[in-house]
This record gives sequence, C-alpha cells and structure tokens, in this order.
Amino acid sequence: MTMERDLYGPDHEAFRKTVRTFLAKEVAPHHERWEKEGVVDREVWRSAGRQGLLGLAVGEEYGGGGTEDFRYSAVLIEEFARAGASGLALSLHNDIVGPYLTRLATEEQKRRWLPGFVSGDIVTAIAMTEPGAGSDLQGIRTTATDQGDHYLLNGAKTFISNGILADLVVVVARTTPEGGSGGQSLLVVERGMDGFERGRNLDKIGQKAQDTAELFFNEVRVPKDNLLGEENHAFTYLMGNLAQERLAIAVGAAAAAEEILDVTTRYVKEREAFGRPLAKLQHIRFEIAEMATEAAVTRTFLDRCITEHSQGRLDAVHASMAKWWATELQKRVVDRCLQLHGGYGYMNEFRVARAFLDGRIQTIYGGTTEIMKEIIGRSLLG
Repeated sequence: MTMERDLYGPDHEAFRKTVRTFLAKEVAPHHERWEKEGVVDREVWRSAGRQGLLGLAVGEEYGGGGTEDFRYSAVLIEEFARAGASGLALSLHNDIVGPYLTRLATEEQKRRWLPGFVSGDIVTAIAMTEPGAGSDLQGIRTTATDQGDHYLLNGAKTFISNGILADLVVVVARTTPEGGSGGQSLLVVERGMDGFERGRNLDKIGQKAQDTAELFFNEVRVPKDNLLGEENHAFTYLMGNLAQERLAIAVGAAAAAEEILDVTTRYVKEREAFGRPLAKLQHIRFEIAEMATEAAVTRTFLDRCITEHSQGRLDAVHASMAKWWATELQKRVVDRCLQLHGGYGYMNEFRVARAFLDGRIQTIYGGTTEIMKEIIGRSLLG
C-alpha cells in the first residue's frame, strides 16, 4: 500500500518505462557475471548513452537531454535501486561528476568532453578521498605544482568509484600548499596521461560489480587547459555540489528500503512457521507496520526535497537531513527484513542478503552519518 505521489508527470513516467526496459534487457541478464568479474561491461555504458540515460542535464548542443529537472535523475536512481543494479554507476556520472563539467568547464572543454560523456564513450569519476583523508576534505595531500603551461600532479586517491573504467577523472589537488581549504583546485586527468596509474580493483563486501579503485599520480603533467573552474576554488565548488550528491544517495536509499520491504512482505505471506504463514503472527505484522510507516514518512520528506532541488532551493542542511535519515532507514529496514527471512536471509541467492551487503556503504560515502549530523547541528547551534 503506497500513497499516490504527485511528484512526477507523464514525461517522467514515460522515462521510467525506458529505464525499466534498459535494466531488464541490458543489466539484469549480466549483473551476476559482473559481480564475479568486479566490473561491468564497457559496452553497457554506450548502450545507456544510446537510450538517453546519460547527460540528462547536458545541453542539447552537446547531445545531452538539456533538462535541469532533477526528477528525471530521481526516476533513474529509484529504478536502479529497486532493481538492485549496483554495478552501473550512472548517478555518479550524471549527478555527481556531471555538474562540475556543465557548470565549470570552458566552451572548449565542453566541446572536448561532453559529447563522449553523453554517448558513454567517456566514463567519468571524481577523486576526492585519500588514504588519510576521507570526509575531511581539508586533509587532502595530493599536490599540483604550477609549471607554467601545466601542473605536475603527485599523490594517491582511494575508494574511487568507476576507478577502473574511468576515462576522465576530476581530481581534487592542493595547488597552494599553505592555502588550507582555499588552496585546492580541480584538475581533469585523462586516460593515458603519463604517470597516471590505477591500483587494485578493491575487494568490497558489497556492490561487487561496481569497480572501485586506488588511483596514483606520479609526476603527471596536467595541461592548464584541464583546470576545471578557477584555481584554488575547489572547496567552494565541492560544497556547492554536495547537496545534489547527498540527495541522490538519499533517493536511492529510500527506494531500496521500499523494495526490500515489498520483497519481505511477500515472503512473510508465503513462508509458514508453526503451521501458519508468518504474516499471521502479531510480531511480524507489527514489524512490517513500523517499517512501512517509516518508509512512507521518509518518502514524503524526500519528495519535498526533490521538488525543492528541482527549483533550486534545496540547502545543504536539508540535503544532509535527507541523506542521513534515508540511509539509516535503509540500513535499519534491510537488517530487520533479513531477520524476518530467518536463515534464508543469510543466503546470497536471496535478494535481501545482497541488499544487506550492497547497502551498507550508504551511511558512509557522500559524507558519513556523523558528518551529516554535525552539519545539521552547526546550523542550529553554531
């Protein structure tokens, strides 16, 4: 039982059908193999491009969808979450890396990168996290030394999604050593640059099909033409884009929680214990009732956040609220649903087990729950 949503119009729902068809034909038949291989097929990115799933906010002159309406991205995120398709990181490409290119790139850079971004010929990543600097962006040690017509980039990044497949990586580096957070810049590193090396495809507990890698930069010559935005302004750019990143994670978290709750509701109706369906036990009904109520309340808040963001009004505080609440809800719901599956919930062949492993990262990346609470607390208490 779901309340009717008025967030989406006919065009959004038509797009939803396109996404579902793509998932059914191009993703679902291959996802198990991708999980074993630790990376998706390169061709599926090009297929996503042909279906119009990449570059939704990129201008039509570069081949993109030409819409700033975040609701289309929300539809994409919801359907991927419901399908359990964790390997193909389209939201990272569209909603996290995309805004840096569309808002900060020069016209020459846009002509160089955006057509491939939209077609799937260019897969993107963003490299912020370092072995010694996770949520603390001010602790970044990767350096970019000005050499006149280029920078010399040195350092290492870790936990980089799309790290193996990426052709274009937006790297956060320190260009003014004594500048603190005001001394960082965004440099675009491209596949094949001398000194740019990829380390391991990291062995994660979940999201096995999503390539996540270490990246190393040893005296990489990055042309000044690959500086994104203004020098020493990276921290401002990063803070400006984090609201959308956190909202995107929240949207996926809520959809994943709803899907696993639906799966579990069907399971307890069919599974019998003590001679009757589990659904006849009061404890089970109370568990389902609590989770359904929490999911419905969360959905209402998130739909409002999506509306606010689509109209350019979502602030960092409410995005942080959405991120921490929805991801903690996902973690809580999936854990309780696994418990209701009993021993079967511990088996990888059951959807709830995979959801348990894939979803655990949600409260960590994009800013941990603790960081989200700190942002909210500071806004209220100073």
